[in-house]
Amino acid sequence: MAADPALEEFEAHRARLFGIAYRMLGSAADADDVLQDAWLRWQAVDRSAVQAPAAFLARTVTNLCLTALTSARARREVYVGPRLPEPVLTGPAGTDLGPLDHAEQRDSVSFALLTVLERLSPPERAAYVLREAFAYSAAEVAELIGTSEANVRQLHARARRRVSGAGAGAAPREADPARLRELVETFLDASRGGDLAALEALLSEDVVARADGGGVVSAGRRPVEGREKVARYVTGVVDRFAAGLQRVLVEVNGVPAAAFTDGTSLRAVLVVQTRDGRVSALDLVLNPDKLAHAERQLSRIGALPGREG
Repeated sequence: MAADPALEEFEAHRARLFGIAYRMLGSAADADDVLQDAWLRWQAVDRSAVQAPAAFLARTVTNLCLTALTSARARREVYVGPRLPEPVLTGPAGTDLGPLDHAEQRDSVSFALLTVLERLSPPERAAYVLREAFAYSAAEVAELIGTSEANVRQLHARARRRVSGAGAGAAPREADPARLRELVETFLDASRGGDLAALEALLSEDVVARADGGGVVSAGRRPVEGREKVARYVTGVVDRFAAGLQRVLVEVNGVPAAAFTDGTSLRAVLVVQTRDGRVSALDLVLNPDKLAHAERQLSRIGALPGREG
């Protein structure tokens, strides 16, 4: 079959385009939808008149994301319980989010940052993502979102203040992946063993646990806060939900995490955030609609042996 130049050009930029869309939307499914729309527009445009395909595609994806963010506000307002980002496997299991070799790169897709970004206006979110995660200049961002360079600088400054004020903009305190993985494994073993004292010793005093069932799967509708309450909550979740499931240690959004499967489907993903050698936050994604992307990734690496990839 003859090569399709339009498809080859689009595929050459796919990773960056998906990375932009995911960081702006916090949803792999929505990012996939945006890329599908961008592909249709790329097919329809007179490509001989496009001088810079990379800029054209980035502008198309960015503006599709801005539209999606505006229309998604109503859905967010009626969402049941805590709303967490969709987990995406990274590291050896997936490269969908681009290189995450450094702490700053991992932080750009962390659950902590993506959750804070949801509080920004769509233009602020675009300015922050494009400048911080993809190193676009203010002038380039202005071209991408159709505004002035001065306005981009204001949007970016406001976004940085809000991110910094929420404590989500700095690189992880514990940046050694091996130590992070060891801490997460120790925490998971203590959780399964039901040892409250051992669990509490691993938790920060102000630890918070959130569960996202989206009204589809039963989950707590309010965050659980504090070392003792979270320790009891974790052991209860293990007894009620995780018993009988297989645990697979993976990397999700740049940090060690646990995927819980029944052998054929992904039932939950637990993302563990750490600070100063202790667990500072636990984000449990149970909503099956948010697990589809990670489930496909697990299938590709053979972690779901009962399911065809």
